[in-house]
Amino acid sequence: MKTIFIFLTTGFEDIEAIATIDILRRAELNVKSVSLTDSRQVASSHQVMVTADLMLDQVNFSEAELLILPGGTTRFNEHEDMKKELLAFANKGEKVAAICASPMVLGGLGLLDGKKATCYPGFEQYLKGATLQTDKSVVVDGNITTGRGPGLTIDFALNLVEQLAGKEKRDAVAAGLLVK
Repeated sequence: MKTIFIFLTTGFEDIEAIATIDILRRAELNVKSVSLTDSRQVASSHQVMVTADLMLDQVNFSEAELLILPGGTTRFNEHEDMKKELLAFANKGEKVAAICASPMVLGGLGLLDGKKATCYPGFEQYLKGATLQTDKSVVVDGNITTGRGPGLTIDFALNLVEQLAGKEKRDAVAAGLLVK
């Protein structure tokens, strides 16, 4: 079974990371959190301490089916090793997802050139090359999925479930969450 890797760094948005992990695991998908700090313990934007499953140097990207960046901080854009891996992964046509402020990383890497995308209000300028669709909660264009922000995380995560496990699994997880 392939693995979904979700990256965590100091200041990550609690809802976007934890709810996405939860929803993907409810769909019985293999999700591993990856610390981009010098410890497996990572503090969220609201000072919730989370223990990541792996450190970046432990990730085998050949086993990945999706890489996810939650938002909450611009620190993701400062992690050159992660960005190098993300760019190589996406350039092979593999799935990448980012929500809130993190689509800025994709824009900076040129991954949004000619693609539709959304982001948290105020970060539009960093989505270089994208056709903005900021009225949408989730935008999928090819292998790139972008989401707008914390309150729309359930839509974002359910969309990822549908992409990876199908509409029936998405609908089952949504029903369990009491959402449509």
